[in-house]
Amino acid sequence: MIVLRQDYPKDAMAAVVPVMEESLSDSLQEIETSHNSRSSAVTESMNVALVRCVGDPGAVMLETWESWLLAMQVHSAVFAAAVPDGEAVTCKIRQEERRLATTGPQTYLNADAWLDAFYLSVICREGARLDMLARVPVSLLRDFGGTLDEYAYAWVETLQSFWLRRDDLRTHLVRAVDLSAPEQARVLDAETMTKLRYPPIMMLYRYLRNDAAGFNEAFADAVRWHKEYWTADEDRALNIQGVVALAPLAIACLAKANGIPVEVESGYLPEALLDFAWRGEFDA
Repeated sequence: MIVLRQDYPKDAMAAVVPVMEESLSDSLQEIETSHNSRSSAVTESMNVALVRCVGDPGAVMLETWESWLLAMQVHSAVFAAAVPDGEAVTCKIRQEERRLATTGPQTYLNADAWLDAFYLSVICREGARLDMLARVPVSLLRDFGGTLDEYAYAWVETLQSFWLRRDDLRTHLVRAVDLSAPEQARVLDAETMTKLRYPPIMMLYRYLRNDAAGFNEAFADAVRWHKEYWTADEDRALNIQGVVALAPLAIACLAKANGIPVEVESGYLPEALLDFAWRGEFDA
């Protein structure tokens, strides 16, 4: 199945990439010690990766892959430094070893950011970083000082149990399915829950059952709903958060790596990321 991506103003978005890159570089200069810089780097690194896919929907250009690798490094680094087991942790960012002071709970270390970090690490096939993320206490994510729907924590626990092969996976998965029902939404609206948050949970369910046909049906639904959501009005259609279907892409990467054929094609699913075409080209 093919799901076409909506058109974006490619020239206009390409023109802002240098500005976004400069802002990200500024944030990375202070990432070792500044909370503001870490928060900014998390947001900016993701935005750069997404905006590069506007003009390079297949992620076939070196610069695009480097931006996704950097986003993964930044997101995993802030969580590696989140648990204060010592004074600092060493993390590789842009091929440079950085010593990040440990933090404890922070506003930018919430469950949504953890999910992005997990998805990015899956897409980049970074097993060691996934091991680390899977051991981040959910209690730390709850202490970030804000409010998220309860589904988010159930989904985090599901992915942690899945990655660590724990016996409680089914319990957390069932809870995540139940809590992602639209009537359970309190912070998010029902449309966001239905079209963006529920689909990757169902994809994982089908994957765990080794149901290739069911997986691809759920995958196609996820990408179609992603497009419906991000084309519902003009503001959404211009929002770079819709450029890539991040969570469905990550679950599809898991499935493909474990022998389930992926039968959905879309500009929302950069082919080089799905296929891990840059395997072995970089030391992450």
